[in-house]
Amino acid sequence: MLKRLNTIYHEFPRKFWIVVLVSFIDRIGGTLLFPFFSLYITQKFGIGMTQAGLILGILSAFGLVGSMLGGALTDRFGRRRLILFGLVFSAISTLTFGLVNTLAVLYPLVVVVGLLSNIAGPAHDAMIADLLPEKQRSEGFGILRVAGNLAWIIGPTIGGLVAARSFFMLFVIDSVTSCIVAFIFYKLIPETKPVAVEEKGHETVWQTMAGYRHVLRDLAFMAFLSASILMLAVYQQMYNTLPVYFRDAHAFTPSAYGFFLTTSAITVVLFQFWVTRLIKHRPPFLMMAVGTVFYAIGFGMIGFVSAYALFLLASVVITIGEMVLMPTSQALAANFAPVEMRGRYMAVFGLSWAIPSMIGPGAGGYILDHFNPNLLWVGGGILCILSALSFLGLHLRLGSQKRFIDMNKQAELPEGAAP
Repeated sequence: MLKRLNTIYHEFPRKFWIVVLVSFIDRIGGTLLFPFFSLYITQKFGIGMTQAGLILGILSAFGLVGSMLGGALTDRFGRRRLILFGLVFSAISTLTFGLVNTLAVLYPLVVVVGLLSNIAGPAHDAMIADLLPEKQRSEGFGILRVAGNLAWIIGPTIGGLVAARSFFMLFVIDSVTSCIVAFIFYKLIPETKPVAVEEKGHETVWQTMAGYRHVLRDLAFMAFLSASILMLAVYQQMYNTLPVYFRDAHAFTPSAYGFFLTTSAITVVLFQFWVTRLIKHRPPFLMMAVGTVFYAIGFGMIGFVSAYALFLLASVVITIGEMVLMPTSQALAANFAPVEMRGRYMAVFGLSWAIPSMIGPGAGGYILDHFNPNLLWVGGGILCILSALSFLGLHLRLGSQKRFIDMNKQAELPEGAAP
């Protein structure tokens, strides 16, 4: 076991492992707070999940704008400065959220935070693509997920205990963690933007923004994005409406929800790397379809079961799909992108998360507040089936193209070579 881990360690560059380490530390702070944010809003301000969903939707809507701006700035100015800015701003904004006492202040705050908190997102993904050759990206994103889920084992469990005593302390801990990560990142991580891209020219920021037209005209990429939006609209309910559903429909405590997430995280830590290596030579769009079927089964189960042990089983089923979907989708998005447009492609790929974040919490909250709450999970299962069929269609339409037959073999072409 130790020999295998040592082999894996030496397969990847040192800078990549530093990024993994700082991501792990940052994620611990985030997982202390994020799963309980909707509980915090509904409890502190005395509002229903519909209004809480609207607030989360506003946060995501402006996050979409910030991400698109961040993608262009990443291609224009590099990765490192954007990431450092994002970490420092995250520390400030998180603490500010914990100090707000009125809805009148909360609404404009989510606009500003949404706009600036996601500005560094494309830079993170572009940095990973810079550090790893194409043949290692799927496994690299898988390793990042293992690190992230190690944090999920620690974060929600502690967060549930802290939340039972003081929600404000969650904001303080997350803010301090972001400051620590920013310092480590500043000291250890240099700029990774490829030199060839630096030397290409001196286009203006407006010209860089205009480059999004090229991304939007990539019809294969946009079809992949659209199919992803469907299944992620369901997946994100696990972090927004599910804790409220647990509380209101089954009288579960925050700690019970935290352990639900911890179960998922343990599954990822134990099996993610094995799953990534198992599927890496298989047709990527077909793997996306298979993973989404697991989502359909797992989320559909939530609407039919009542025993806590069966909810934990649903968590495992969902996580199996997640282990297939997440590294595959990230590697696909990175491989679609020309080297000089990585930031913009990853920003547009962020739409697959941002759009569900805008509409998902509000729509899910409306169903919880006005209908049988189980309908949310049954409907989610149906949406996942539609998404799986869409990925299957992409496999039939695009799977025979050389660049998708085997991404890892194709990745052995020199950087920037035509497929």
